[in-house]
Amino acid sequence: QVQLVESGGGLVQPGGSLRLSCAASGILFTFNTMAWYRQAPGKERELVAGISSGGSTNYADSVKGRFTISKDNAKNTVYLQMNSLKPEDTAVYYCHAPRRNSWGQGTQVTVSS
Repeated sequence: QVQLVESGGGLVQPGGSLRLSCAASGILFTFNTMAWYRQAPGKERELVAGISSGGSTNYADSVKGRFTISKDNAKNTVYLQMNSLKPEDTAVYYCHAPRRNSWGQGTQVTVSS
């Protein structure tokens, strides 16, 4: 049974930073791609960033240069460092393990002055 638990969301002013964490159990990062998605009100869920088992990363164009995905295989935790946040980054952020079709419960990120 895969369990993904996100944390680190909150309210931040435009231009600020947050770091999201996703603690995983029942899955080994050394064999699995992990990803962060987000869903804003009234919009479809979209891919934000992904990291392969080997550490290769990919990003949505809207977050390139601002967000960084990383992982700690020993801690079975994946991170999303978000800098230069914009109001349009406001959404619920979800951790996802595609091969196991597993999702976390989500963590709210609100960017507002």
